Amino acid sequence: MTDFFSDEYFMKEALKLAKEGLNNGEVPVGAIVVCNNQIIAKAHNLTETLNDVTAHAEILALTSAANHLGAKYLPDCTLYVTVEPCIMCAGASYWSQIGRIVYGTSDEKRGFTTVTSNILHPKTTVTSGILKDESAKILKDFFYSVRK
Repeated sequence: MTDFFSDEYFMKEALKLAKEGLNNGEVPVGAIVVCNNQIIAKAHNLTETLNDVTAHAEILALTSAANHLGAKYLPDCTLYVTVEPCIMCAGASYWSQIGRIVYGTSDEKRGFTTVTSNILHPKTTVTSGILKDESAKILKDFFYSVRK
């Protein structure tokens, strides 16, 4: 059983969103923003739906969280995302001053750590590998089905 308010609990919530995106024809990435152990924003990729290459789950969740709080900075919040953020999303997290990023699986092709980890705000902490296998499987299954 997963502890309420644990990284695993919140990552499971992000995985639910990734599956929702998958069911809507999107690359299955889910993201939530948590503040004071409460989910204040959630999103999945909408790049296909909106025909917008910037409509990544992380960007949408950060925007929603800022709107929810009425503030552009999110230093007391945590971004949970199923896949390592790309350079664009890492840059957005920098500008939001998010306090923490937790991600599931690494992205060896487009993840921000392939370029630099210095793109994050200096006060942002990172935890990776939370529900890594589940996060990787949904992506691998998606891309396998696309290539078939």
